[in-house]
Amino acid sequence: MNENIKFNKEKFKETIHYIVDKVGHKSNVDRVVLFKMLYFSDFNYYELYEESLTGEKYTRKKRNPTPNDFNLAINELEKENKIKESSEKVINYPKFTYASLTTPELKTLSNKELNVIDNVIKKISVMNSTEASAYSHGDLPWRVAKPFEELDYEYVFYRSPEYSVRDY
Repeated sequence: MNENIKFNKEKFKETIHYIVDKVGHKSNVDRVVLFKMLYFSDFNYYELYEESLTGEKYTRKKRNPTPNDFNLAINELEKENKIKESSEKVINYPKFTYASLTTPELKTLSNKELNVIDNVIKKISVMNSTEASAYSHGDLPWRVAKPFEELDYEYVFYRSPEYSVRDY
C-alpha cells in the first residue's frame, strides 16, 4: 500500500504553511480542520494526477485521517519562526490553532499543486471540526481503512461523485 509514494518533508511543511497563512486566522480552522485540508489536498491531487502531492501517509484515527509527520513538521515550522501553534481548553479538550508568522516562500509547490490546495481550502475552510470530520468520514479511503490503519491513496479512484474531483 502506497509503497511507491515518497514523502517530501519540505513540500509537506510548505503545504501546511501555505494553508495556515491563507486560513489560520479563521476561528473555525483548528488542528482537526487543518488535518482535513491536508488530507484532501494530498488525496485529491492523487486522484487528479496519479501522483502524490507531498507523499505524506495518513492513518485512520478516531476523528481524523491523521498525517503521520504532522508533529515533526509543525515543530520544525515553529523553530523556523514560520508558524505559531496555540492551544486553549474547550470543554475538556485542547483546541490547537495555528498562525502564520511569515509569508510562505512557495519554493516547492507548483501552480498546479497550489490550485488543488486552493480548491480544498475553499471547500473545507468554511467547515467547523465536526462538519469537516463528518465530510472526511464519507470519503472512500477513510471508509475502507480499519482503525489505526494507513489510508490507501488508490481508493480515490473509486470515490462517490460527491468526493471525486476528476472527470472520468
